[in-house]
Amino acid sequence: MKFATHHHHQWHLQTLVIVVCFLVTVVLASQDSALEKARLHRENMVRKYLKKLKKEEGAIKLVGGRGDFEGNIEIFHDGRWGAICDDEWDSTEAEVVCRQLGFPGHLKPTHSGHFGKAKRKFWMDNLFCTGKERELADCHFDGWGHSDCEPSEAAGVICQDDQQEEQDEQEDSLTEKPIPERLKPKMARLETAEGFEVRLAGGRIPNEGRVEVRIAGRPWGSICADGWSLLEGNVVCRQLGMGYANDAIQTDFFGGSNRSEIVLSGTECYGNESSLAECAHHEVTSWASCSERGSHVAAVTCVDKMADLAFDHVEMEQSLHLEDRLMYLLQCAMEENCVATQAYEIQRDNPNWHLETRRLMKFTARVLNTGTADFRPHIPKHLWEWHLCHMHYHSMEVFATFDIYDRHGKKVAEGHKASFCLEDNQCLPGTEPKYACANYGDQGISINCADIYRHNIDCQWVDISELDTGLYTLKVAINPEFKVPEMSYDNNAAICSLLYTETYARAFDCRMVRP
Repeated sequence: MKFATHHHHQWHLQTLVIVVCFLVTVVLASQDSALEKARLHRENMVRKYLKKLKKEEGAIKLVGGRGDFEGNIEIFHDGRWGAICDDEWDSTEAEVVCRQLGFPGHLKPTHSGHFGKAKRKFWMDNLFCTGKERELADCHFDGWGHSDCEPSEAAGVICQDDQQEEQDEQEDSLTEKPIPERLKPKMARLETAEGFEVRLAGGRIPNEGRVEVRIAGRPWGSICADGWSLLEGNVVCRQLGMGYANDAIQTDFFGGSNRSEIVLSGTECYGNESSLAECAHHEVTSWASCSERGSHVAAVTCVDKMADLAFDHVEMEQSLHLEDRLMYLLQCAMEENCVATQAYEIQRDNPNWHLETRRLMKFTARVLNTGTADFRPHIPKHLWEWHLCHMHYHSMEVFATFDIYDRHGKKVAEGHKASFCLEDNQCLPGTEPKYACANYGDQGISINCADIYRHNIDCQWVDISELDTGLYTLKVAINPEFKVPEMSYDNNAAICSLLYTETYARAFDCRMVRP
C-alpha cells in the first residue's frame, strides 16, 4: 500500500514538473513571438519612412488627416508626388496601402475627397488590387497619369494606428470594421429637424448654389465639402422641394469660401433622408473643422427630372452559365484586367500559357432606365476612351461590379469591368432608341430603354477558375460608386444565392438592394 502511495506521489510530481516546463515554454515562446512581432513592426516602420524620405519610386503617404494613420493617398512617381482617384477604390486597395505604410491593417477606405480635394495631379486611376501586393504600385491601373478624375474624387484611407490592438481579423468583410471611438471625430444627428433651415445661395438661378444652413436661429453658414457627394446633394434638393441633385460640387464658385462661415462639417447621408438634419455630422460647435480654407464649400444643382436605373436580375438568373475558355482567346480581356490575378501569373511563368484555360461564369446584364430623364455619362465626350477590343468608345469607367462572397462574407472572386459604353439596345413600344456606341455616337440610356451587355461580350463574367465548388453569394451592382445622379440607388444592385458545382452554376433567390 505504501509502495503504491509512493508511486502515486512520484507520478503527481512528474506531472507537475511537465506542466511547469510546458507553461515556461509557452511563456517564452509567446515572449519570442511578441518580440519578433515588435521587431518586424519596427522594420516596417523604418522601411516606410526611409522610402518616403528618400522619395523612392512608389513611395506613398497620407495627407490631410489628423495623423499619419489617415488621409488622402499620394504616391511618388517620376520625381513627383501625385494623387489617386477613387474610381474602384475599396477595402482591398486600402489594405494594401495600410500594410505598405507599416500599419497592421485598415479601418475604412474613403471617397469623394473625404480629407479634402486632391492638390496634385492624379497619378493613378481605376486601381485593381488583389490584396496580396507588397506595394500599391504593384496593382493594376490605367497607367501613370492616365485619369479623367476631378480633384473632388481623391481616394483616402483610415488605417489602424500603431497603438491599436490587432483585432477582428476574422470579421465579416461585408460589414464595415468599426472605427475606435478615440479615432472618430464626434458625430451627431440633430435631435429635431425643427430649427434647422437650409437654403441655396450665390447661384445664378434658384436651383443652384452653395448650401447654407441655419441652426436654432444662429447666423447662416456654409458646409465643409469634405466627402460631399450626390447622396448629400439629393437630400438637400428633396428638403427644398427642388427634385434631385444633378451635381454635388466642392467649390467656392458660388462664394462662401471664408472659413469662419462654415458651420457644419463631416456630413454623411444615406441618401433617402427627408432633411439634412437627419444625416450624420461632426458635432456642431461654434467652429466647424474643414481640410481647406478656401474653394471647399458644399454646393449643389437641382433638377426636377432625373434618370433611375434598375438592374434586371431575372435576365441574369436565366442567362448565367459556365464556360471554359483558352487563355489564347482572352488576350484582349486580359488587357482590361478582366481575369483573376492567377491568370497573369500563369502568363508570366508558363511559356505555354496560351494553351491553359480559365473557367468563366458568364451572364447578361440588362439595365433599364425607369426614370423621367435620360441617363448620361458624367465624363465629357472628349475624354472617352477608344477600346480596340470592343471597337468603340467607352464613356463610363465604373458602371458595374460583379462580386462573389463566401459564407463568412469574404470576397473570393470579382469581375473587373474596366469600362462601358452606354446605348439603347431595347426600348418599350413607342420609344425610339437614340443612343449608340458605334461611330463615336452619343451615349446614354433613354427613358424606358435598356442597355444590354450580353453574356457573349468580353468581360461580362467573373473568373472563378480558383473557386471551390459550394454555396456562395453573388452581388451585381450598377453605378456602384454613385458617380452619376439618379432618383434612387436602392434598385441598383441584386444579391443572389449562388450554387457552384463542377458542371454548372445557378443564381437564385435574388433580391434588389443598394450597391
